[in-house]
Amino acid sequence: MDSSENYNFGMQISTGRNVFSWRPKVSVVIPAYNVAAFISETLDSVAAQKFRDIEVIVVNDGSPDTVAFERAIQQHRENIIYIKQANLGAGVARNTGIKHARGEIIAFLDGDDIWLPEFLSSQVTFLGRGHEMVYCDAQQFGIRSVLRKTFMESAPSSGEVTAASLLDLKCNVITSGTVALKTAIVRAGCFENQRTTSEDFHLWVRMAKSGARIGFQEDVLLKYRVHLDSLSGDSINRVQRGIDVFRRLRDTVDLDDNEREILDRRLGSFEADLQVERGKAFLLKEEFSNAYQAFSEANRHRKSLKLSLVSLAARFFPRLLLHHFRTHRADDLDLVSRTNNTRAFSSH
Repeated sequence: MDSSENYNFGMQISTGRNVFSWRPKVSVVIPAYNVAAFISETLDSVAAQKFRDIEVIVVNDGSPDTVAFERAIQQHRENIIYIKQANLGAGVARNTGIKHARGEIIAFLDGDDIWLPEFLSSQVTFLGRGHEMVYCDAQQFGIRSVLRKTFMESAPSSGEVTAASLLDLKCNVITSGTVALKTAIVRAGCFENQRTTSEDFHLWVRMAKSGARIGFQEDVLLKYRVHLDSLSGDSINRVQRGIDVFRRLRDTVDLDDNEREILDRRLGSFEADLQVERGKAFLLKEEFSNAYQAFSEANRHRKSLKLSLVSLAARFFPRLLLHHFRTHRADDLDLVSRTNNTRAFSSH
């Protein structure tokens, strides 16, 4: 197919000369925003796939690093469909890719993650065993604290994948490991068509509710890049993303009584997590009265002896609590229940 460029309401689309003129089986959709430093390695991993019947759609979501980004993808331009649009968010960028995808199967990949060579061949085969969507495990990399740990070690998946198990965080999907039938994605309404957070989680729940058969393959088939702020300084935002998406699900999806009970319970737990994180932040700033109020509010949402003791310490012995926090920072006071898994809402 000859290289060409089209314009659609400010959208620029260029198709590389080596893109198949016939309909491929799989369309790889890669949204890109501030990933100039990583995109070449990501595209190299797609080019190295053993499964070859693919097209690659890269959607530049109005990224501020466009000059560096286009320099980084230059060696791949003739092999991809490259779309530039205004910055509308990752979900809208993925919808753009889905809209232009010719394949019957969509494979999602973030612009800073890396597929192992057998990813597509393995996932497409697994998808063909009666599933409409499948996902896999990933090796985490990027910072020392996550070395040798897989994504599922911190965000496990077990049992049947249903709307209830997704809402209860018993099954956790990593987007860069997800492959699905385009018809199943469209049937569920695609990603939310506005700028929002955790839009991928919202879609997985809607796909399960629409009857999609979802499977988890335990194999590690990709490398998931973990940035420092996704594990530390972004903890409050990560919990807030969980609250936001659960509220949207409550307001926009027709849940049954069991699913709604799970959602309400998890939402209350997230509210506790948020207050714990705020309490930690206030404690570090030596705003002890605010720290006490936050820890007390967390204990109201999720009663526990540990939170009760922390609340009392914040009120009567705040400097002793601060000293304990500073000397045990590696464990981060372990105040947030490990079952309340905010990794499901991590965002690059």
